[in-house]
Amino acid sequence: MAFDRLHPAVQHHVVNTLGWRTLRPLQREAIGPLLDGKHALLLAPTASGKTEAAVLPLMSRMLTENWTGVSIIYLCPIKALLNNLHDRLSTFMQLVGRTVGVWHGDVSASERKRILRNPPDCLLTTPESLELMLVSSTTDERALFARLKAVVVDEIHAFAGDDRGWHLLCLLSRLARLAASPVQRVGLSATVGNPDQLLEWLAGKSPGERVVVNPVTVGASPPELKLDFVGSLENAAFVVSQLYRGEKRLVFCDSRSRAEQMAARLRGLGTTTFVSHSSLSVDERRQAESAFATGTDCVIVATSTLELGIDVGDLDRVIQLDAPTTVKSFLQRLGRTGRRAGVLRNCLFLATSPLALMQAAGLIELWRSGYVEPTLPPPKPFHVLAQQLMAIALQEQGIGKHEWLSWLSEAGALAETSTTLADSIASSLVAKDILFDDQGLLWFGQRGERELSYRAFSELLSVFTTEPLLRAMHGSQDIGLLHPLSLSQTSSRPRVVLLSGRSWLVQQVDWRRGIVNVAPAAELGRSLWRGGSAVLSQPMCNSIRNVLVGTSTPTEWSRRAAEEMRSIRNEHEFLRHTSLQVGDGGEATWWTFAGLRANSQLSCALEETNGLVCTPSNLSVGIQGTPKQSDIDAVLDRPAPLPLPTATIDQYLQSVKFIEYLPDTLQAELIMSRLQDDDAIAVLRGPHLKRAAKS
Repeated sequence: MAFDRLHPAVQHHVVNTLGWRTLRPLQREAIGPLLDGKHALLLAPTASGKTEAAVLPLMSRMLTENWTGVSIIYLCPIKALLNNLHDRLSTFMQLVGRTVGVWHGDVSASERKRILRNPPDCLLTTPESLELMLVSSTTDERALFARLKAVVVDEIHAFAGDDRGWHLLCLLSRLARLAASPVQRVGLSATVGNPDQLLEWLAGKSPGERVVVNPVTVGASPPELKLDFVGSLENAAFVVSQLYRGEKRLVFCDSRSRAEQMAARLRGLGTTTFVSHSSLSVDERRQAESAFATGTDCVIVATSTLELGIDVGDLDRVIQLDAPTTVKSFLQRLGRTGRRAGVLRNCLFLATSPLALMQAAGLIELWRSGYVEPTLPPPKPFHVLAQQLMAIALQEQGIGKHEWLSWLSEAGALAETSTTLADSIASSLVAKDILFDDQGLLWFGQRGERELSYRAFSELLSVFTTEPLLRAMHGSQDIGLLHPLSLSQTSSRPRVVLLSGRSWLVQQVDWRRGIVNVAPAAELGRSLWRGGSAVLSQPMCNSIRNVLVGTSTPTEWSRRAAEEMRSIRNEHEFLRHTSLQVGDGGEATWWTFAGLRANSQLSCALEETNGLVCTPSNLSVGIQGTPKQSDIDAVLDRPAPLPLPTATIDQYLQSVKFIEYLPDTLQAELIMSRLQDDDAIAVLRGPHLKRAAKS
């Protein structure tokens, strides 16, 4: 038995102290590969014991092989998840006489000093805090990480799909260079569509065998799904307040503003309600999650932050306001329920608009087909290489012009960076006075010192940009963060904002210190945060099209949803014959169902080719004027790549950190590789859809 391979002390405490009668499938199947030191990706639905599946075998190795010092690093995408895991992992480690420490932005300076004086056996942290430890002059990174044996990456899909994933791989490569022996890499996830590819990405160029551990789920009951059309957020709040009384309900919203509005309306209806999103203070989030975990008849309204494995106790219901943008996200949210015996996984969709109803129905159909989006790292992460060059120079107090790339020798695809490309990035940083080249030794130039070191190099710790937020304070109580948009004033009326589901009167704004003094208010406030348009994939958009041209009425649709969908289908009856809809007022809509990125390119091409004024969305391209079919054909016949709107390029330039430090050619290559969607356009150029457009 696999269990028999665990260290006797671990076996004893699992049976006698924890009182476990058996291990779950993932926990059993992970023992062998992890004890053998293999790189592994552990996959199982939410609440399947992934943390224990990783930690128990590593604890066993720790005891058998007498690991000392920081031998395990456990990485999470958000601080709240680290805090949530700290108590659980401390309980496990203390059973065998080992320790756990946590290090992130909210941990006090005194606690960090204690960790450095007496390093724990297992360190919980984020990539950004790990970067701080590597570059800080107060940390001896070589001593701290010399005995590192394994790294666990929780919720790996949350990293791999954006530039934080590339940053993570670079950090793992740098750790491997500091460690005295090879470092095992273990990833945890609930929902990925390309597990083998994701494991190869995580393992990078690190030597060692790789294995995906993904036990087959036998006899699982299908989830209980319901799709309802309520027409407005106010109606949605009323439905939530009336349904499932006496149960714990988790309501997902896909923006902080919507979460705040929903929570405020639920409280106004007398429902015990808590809020959780990234802009709330640590205390506010902890109070909400703790109260919700121990409560019974209550609601917590959250953004995607609660998709992750933060423990809020046993949930009865998940309710989705409108629809998430991906099947992966839906599966994460669905997995928050069904943890108790006899309770099915469940999700109620409340659509507040016809478009939201279409998206929710399309999402359910796409999930039903078995599709899960692949987790793909963004291409051409040249700016991450620039960030790493600066961080390594800071870590080493100067780095050789031809030496820095060797620190990234295990960082997956980045390890294949050519010398020519690396030299181009270094030369650009020198030319722009970010770095100074002293006979081949790179250090910070005057501009680099001015833009980075005066802020204690904090900008170098992350590869993502942060919004200019202000902290809302009620006396000494920290409520959370507000965007300046929330403070804009269009009349002489007092400014009232929403935060933590409560209304606050703005009393004073200290722009220099970034502080907003507030007091409770009776009037319903508002809160705004800047966010981009939701980008749907071509498979998702195509699934929505299939719903619109279909005739079935799935059993999970409520009567209201079915009636509204019948009306929507009647309005889109033309889709059975053509994709070009010409209106009576001199306007037209080209229904491509290609996604926002592809439609942005098609819009730009139509404007360039025919002088038309276009507005792209996920499902269509709005066209001012009356286009001919030949206008559409001319765009579809243009050679790839199609152009991108200047405004789209400019907006993306503002969102990519450190991109201005790159050569112009690399800036353009990065942007084009990320904003173009030639795959979706290729589908449009297929013979079937093209004939449909001409008919």
